[in-house]
Amino acid sequence: MLDPQAKALLDAMPPMPDFGAIDLAVLREGMRAQSTLSPGEPEPVEKVEDRTLPGPEGEVPVRIYTPAGDGPFPALVYFHGGGFVLCDLDTHDGTCRSLANGAGCVVVSVDYRLAPEHPFPAGLEDCYAATRWVSDRGSELGVDGSRLAVGGDSAGGNLAAAVSLLAGERDGPELRFALLVYPVTNCDFSTPSYRDNAEGYFLTADMMKWFWRQYLPDPSDGEKPHASPLRAGDLRSHPPAHVVTAGYDPLRDEGEAFALRLREAGVPVTSRRYEGMFHGFFGMTALLDVAQEAVGEACDALRRALA
Repeated sequence: MLDPQAKALLDAMPPMPDFGAIDLAVLREGMRAQSTLSPGEPEPVEKVEDRTLPGPEGEVPVRIYTPAGDGPFPALVYFHGGGFVLCDLDTHDGTCRSLANGAGCVVVSVDYRLAPEHPFPAGLEDCYAATRWVSDRGSELGVDGSRLAVGGDSAGGNLAAAVSLLAGERDGPELRFALLVYPVTNCDFSTPSYRDNAEGYFLTADMMKWFWRQYLPDPSDGEKPHASPLRAGDLRSHPPAHVVTAGYDPLRDEGEAFALRLREAGVPVTSRRYEGMFHGFFGMTALLDVAQEAVGEACDALRRALA
C-alpha cells in the first residue's frame, strides 16, 4: 500500500506527458523548476563551491559540499539521476547537502554530459574521470583520497555501479563504498515491477524506454555491462554497497537483483526496500517522512564505510 504522504503527493501531480512529444529544452527547464518547489530554505553546509575538473573531452563542472569540522574528510562522488538526459547540479543540490552533513564527508556532485547530445559512454567517462581526480588530487579539496565512495540515484546509480566496474578494470581508483539509490541496472523492461508499476507512480515504463533510446547510440549497447551493470560477468571487484529501492517503482526489481548479484559475488551489501514509496522519493525529504529516514540510513552506511 502506498504511504499516505506518498499518495497525497502523487494525487497532486499531473499525469506524466509523452516525453517524445516535448522539446528537450522545455523538459529540462521543467525539471529544474520542479526542483525549486520544495518548501523551506536549502540545508546549510559549511562550504559550497562550484568549479571544474578535467574530463576526457573538456572540463566537467562539479559542485563541492564540505561539512563542518576538520579535514581531511572522506569523499562521496555523486552522480545525479534524470534518465541520462535530464537534471543537473541544481536539481540534486538538496540531496547532496543532506549527504554531506549527515555522513560527515565532502560530496563532489558531477555535472556529466547528457544524452542525446552526448550518448553512452560519454557521461560515464566524465564520471570516471571525476572520481579518478578526487582519488588522485583530492587533497586540494581537503579530501582523504583513500576514503572514497561513489553514489547516485536512478541513472546516477547506474553510473556509480558502472564507475565501480571501470575502477576494477582500469586499476583504480580504490573505492570503499557505493551508494545506489533505486539504480538503473539493466536495459530490460520485462520484470514484474515494470509490469506492476508501469504508470501512475511518477516514473513510468514509457519514460524509461524513452530515456534508454536517448542514451544508447545502438540498442545493442544495452547488453554491455557498462550500460547494464547487472549483466557484468564478475562483480567481485565492486565495492561494498547500500542499495535503496522503492516498492512502487519500475526499477525496483533490477535494483534488488543487482544487490543479490553483489551478495552472491561475496561483496558486502545492505539492501532496503521502502515499500510505500515511489521512484524519486529519496530527494523529497521536505515532503516525505520516509525520505528523511532513507537519507539518514544512507548517511549512516556511508559514515561507517568511510570511517
